[in-house]
Amino acid sequence: MSFRHKALRRTVAAAVALSSTFAHAAGPAATSPTYPDADASDPARLGWMVGSPPPADRILRFEDGSYFQFPAMRWSVSHFRQLMPTVNVSRGLGPATALPQALRDDIDDLVFQPLGTDKSMTWKESLKANYTDGIMVLHKGRVVYERYFGVLRADGQHGAMSVTKSFVGTLAAMLSAEGQLDPSRRVSDYVPELASSAFGSATVRQVMDMTTGIRFSEDYADPHAEVWAHAAAGNPLPKPKDYSGPRSYYDFLQTVKPQGAHGEAFGYRTANTDALGWILARVSGKSVAELLSERIWSRLGAEQDAYMSVDSTGTPFAGGGLNTGLRDLARFGEMLRNDGVFNGQQIVPKKAVEDIRRGGNPADFAKAGYKLLPGWTYRDMWWVSHNPHGAFAARGVHGQTIWIDPKAEMVVARFASHPVAGNAANDPISLPAYHALGVHLMKQK
Repeated sequence: MSFRHKALRRTVAAAVALSSTFAHAAGPAATSPTYPDADASDPARLGWMVGSPPPADRILRFEDGSYFQFPAMRWSVSHFRQLMPTVNVSRGLGPATALPQALRDDIDDLVFQPLGTDKSMTWKESLKANYTDGIMVLHKGRVVYERYFGVLRADGQHGAMSVTKSFVGTLAAMLSAEGQLDPSRRVSDYVPELASSAFGSATVRQVMDMTTGIRFSEDYADPHAEVWAHAAAGNPLPKPKDYSGPRSYYDFLQTVKPQGAHGEAFGYRTANTDALGWILARVSGKSVAELLSERIWSRLGAEQDAYMSVDSTGTPFAGGGLNTGLRDLARFGEMLRNDGVFNGQQIVPKKAVEDIRRGGNPADFAKAGYKLLPGWTYRDMWWVSHNPHGAFAARGVHGQTIWIDPKAEMVVARFASHPVAGNAANDPISLPAYHALGVHLMKQK
């Protein structure tokens, strides 16, 4: 294997993690005891990329994959724009929407019981246990809690990972509610280039809900698994001269083969969101980044521009490339909690929000075997809990979350850099913590 191939392989391995194709929420639940804890892995304490230039052993690079090796990735998730090509998601030129504050001093001491244990934990303890980089809680539209750790600051941005999917799903639900996109039509009707791929015969709805029958293996021990081809195609670095695989996300999607029947089971596969991004681009005439800016970000009163990572042709990574500020992530969640209304306007049609909250087919979801998510479903690229509070969530690898609890009138936005990608590593703590906080806030005036 040539040096170029080895370098590409290392970078692709890192890109696989970044692309959130690790994001099976039912993955291994145990965190390896060899990982340093949140304090020992604190990126500010470790001094990554500090200096002009930084010391040789503190330099991180995209090209060799060092940027996404733990604990270095705890710095990288807050600095992706420094390391790879990106495209802007403009907030527009208007003023930022104020977030009223009513900060509370009783949340850190909130006690709850993590899943699978008889021991209790405080909210404050849970933040370090899950390697939290930043967290904000809104209650009735007011900021009641805001914390930052490591190198993330209030004016900084952080990788949202697969939370990106929920933004893309929201855009699709919007266009559907407005009659611009027909979820019952075949993908090939909108993107003829996908006609001969497994996506061609699927409906847009099946893509939106990830019930497509596509072959997309995420077996990282298999060098021929589709996950590697996907990551290599999206890698923006120059390919080796003898590389013959797909060279962009769009190229890769055209190679996806069928496996099983469409519409029979939920299967979480990032390729679905890339396909949906292509459909949205074709319908709107704009890239996902441009559409997100025009329809949501510039109307939200965001404090900061967002940005998305791109492949070598400049196509935004719809499956996991969004980076935002924490407060703006919370604004987006609050807008959806309020049936699409925010900043004095109806940004997302109420019909679209209702469709998200309705959830998907429980039988389809159950076939995926998510042991920590009993009774949940998936709709419009949102995870719907169907719990007594009607909570629904956007979820990304390493702990990224928007948790919306309509009954408690609460939104939690969290950025994190957990060493284990799959959400099953943090769900036993995070899920009961969010619910306990909602119950707690409902009891307070």
